[in-house]
Amino acid sequence: QVQLVESGGGLVQPGGSLRLSCAASGSIFSINFMGWYRQAPGNLRELVAVFTSGGSTNYADSVKGRFTISRDNAKNTMYLQMNSLKPEDTAVYYCNAVIRRRWGGSLYDYWGQGTQVTVSS
Repeated sequence: QVQLVESGGGLVQPGGSLRLSCAASGSIFSINFMGWYRQAPGNLRELVAVFTSGGSTNYADSVKGRFTISRDNAKNTMYLQMNSLKPEDTAVYYCNAVIRRRWGGSLYDYWGQGTQVTVSS
């Protein structure tokens, strides 16, 4: 089995920073895709930042210049550094990964349980 575990959420004042982590564990041969999504109350889940299949990054327009996605392949861990946070960034943040569990095996889509980020004074 594979698990994605997010951490690092919390309450922060506008203009503050948080760093989210997503650790993938279990039977992992390769990780083909990783990204961060978020969902605010009453809204659909939306893309925040992802690593594309070519290894480059893609960000939502609303977070460009403020958020940075990174990863440590040796640790199967992905990060989201969030700076200059705004109240509209308040949401549950989810980690997503597409993983191959063995050589030649199928790709499976996994989601973490989510971590709450609240930006408020």
